[in-house]
Amino acid sequence: LPATSGSAAPVQSTADSQDLARVADYIRQTKSLVADFSQTDRKGQTLTGKLTLKQPGKIRFQYQEGVPLLIVGDGHALTMIDYEVRQVQRWPIGSSPLGALIDPSRDFTRFSKIIQTGDPNILSVEARDPKRPEFGTIMLVFQRQSSAPAGLNLYGWVARDAQGNRTAVRLTGQRYNGAVADSAFRWRDPRPQGPRGGG
Repeated sequence: LPATSGSAAPVQSTADSQDLARVADYIRQTKSLVADFSQTDRKGQTLTGKLTLKQPGKIRFQYQEGVPLLIVGDGHALTMIDYEVRQVQRWPIGSSPLGALIDPSRDFTRFSKIIQTGDPNILSVEARDPKRPEFGTIMLVFQRQSSAPAGLNLYGWVARDAQGNRTAVRLTGQRYNGAVADSAFRWRDPRPQGPRGGG
């Protein structure tokens, strides 16, 4: 059959196209996700904590006790709060590699491709916006699991920022689509004065 699509997307096999559509379905069907995480940075240091996600755009990385960091997405921006040095940094969700996962308004398949792993039970998808290379890339790794949304269970991801710094996150104990209160995405502003955060 002649190609009828005028899309400039990379050429994918039919199976790859179906898998990309499945990942898009996963993102649409995942209204909330709570899981334990372990995060390993480019120096090999690992931190653990609890991930809470709620669509659209809300996410919280609550690190282990003794780690004075908190990352919260409120639907518009990601905020990193460092309680040790009393600093707060914010950047738009769309300019983070995580935007591929927590911004259901974005057409995931337009800037993604399937990465073959050689394991039929593992599905890897690399998301990179070619028009915004400064946003970095993220590789989402799913396990095929019939009981999970769209038959996929998010195993973790590897994010690389524009400088090539690599952060790997592994999830365990995933629980989908339970009730998550919006209050989970509030935070305490450590700055002594100035604008108040997290309402």
